[in-house]
Amino acid sequence: FAARGETKLDLVSYYLSVGDGIVNALRERPCMLHRFPDGVSGPKVHQKRLPRGAPPWVETVRLHFPRYGLHADELCVTRLADVAWAVQMSTVELHTWNATTVDLDKPDRFVLDLDPDPALPWKSMVEATALTLTVLDELGLKAFLKTSGGKGIHLVVPLTRKLGWDEVKDF
Repeated sequence: FAARGETKLDLVSYYLSVGDGIVNALRERPCMLHRFPDGVSGPKVHQKRLPRGAPPWVETVRLHFPRYGLHADELCVTRLADVAWAVQMSTVELHTWNATTVDLDKPDRFVLDLDPDPALPWKSMVEATALTLTVLDELGLKAFLKTSGGKGIHLVVPLTRKLGWDEVKDF
């Protein structure tokens, strides 16, 4: 974060200060790394596969992408050291799957990603979020809010792990 004078060490220090929370949020969920090798003002690299040269103690989970006939070994956070290592690799964002290693074929949550048009006032974003929460509540689904790291809001809806990806995506 050159414009603010913050470094990877500052980001690691922050994660250490919220260690239990970040590990619990990421625990045993495959993580795609959003890396910024030239700082946040440079290009973003979306990396599913764990980078070469990762230490042997970093855990991964193998994911299969049938649509493409490919697989990737993604980071699977189990401890704070995994997060610190990811930051050392210029990772600023860790994007998780909506399933854990308990059963990768059955999501235990889904996320509604509300991203406003740049011309939309923030007040409209707040109203849309409130309306969406009301509809989810009427359906018996409780959600919690999470900022998206960008300009929007994520509504995270926990699920009982019983349906597959297709059924959840259909919803």
